[in-house]
Amino acid sequence: MDSAVSDAVQGVSPLVEDDEQLQPWQTDRTRAPIATKIVVAGGFGVGKTTLVSTVSEIKPLETEALMTEASVETDDLTATPDKLTTTVAMDFGRITLDDDLVLYVFGTPGQQRFWFMWDDLVRGAIGAVVMADTRRLKDCFPALDYFESCGLPYVVAVNHFDETERFEPDDVREALTIPDRIPVMIMDARHRISVIETLLSLVGHALEETPE
Repeated sequence: MDSAVSDAVQGVSPLVEDDEQLQPWQTDRTRAPIATKIVVAGGFGVGKTTLVSTVSEIKPLETEALMTEASVETDDLTATPDKLTTTVAMDFGRITLDDDLVLYVFGTPGQQRFWFMWDDLVRGAIGAVVMADTRRLKDCFPALDYFESCGLPYVVAVNHFDETERFEPDDVREALTIPDRIPVMIMDARHRISVIETLLSLVGHALEETPE
């Protein structure tokens, strides 16, 4: 991790369990925060809800519903046999970077039957994190195609699960045929610093793609 990213990570506010700990921009009305929206997308069970929950400094909004027999034919649980719930609308969290830069993080539902919601969820976003699982890389293709077609800057984050083989970013890039300009990283959605590094990479990439 380079020094710029390290400094930004160290400046991130600690995770709080409630709303009692206010950020500087919430107590000083003269400090208007820069509010930025990003989205997190990817296949079913790739870890989007976990990412939002891990990084949010407020109690995250989750729309998790218990999975029923009705989803047996549509949701592949081969790689995630212990998964009991699924996102049916969106996840939402917030994280403050550098005191006055606020990221609003929206997690999209992964199943195809909920893709109609993506247009609304990405409206106003500066970029997206496309999460991937190396056991089923093909599940992230719809998200990659979507953001390429709409021109929204994105990065690819491979969520490394304990029982999976660890691959290098270049290997993932080649497997997904991702252009060189798109950042690819290995992360762990359960670890806050790992998630923050991914979000910082996205913000930096979005600024490079749309500097105005």
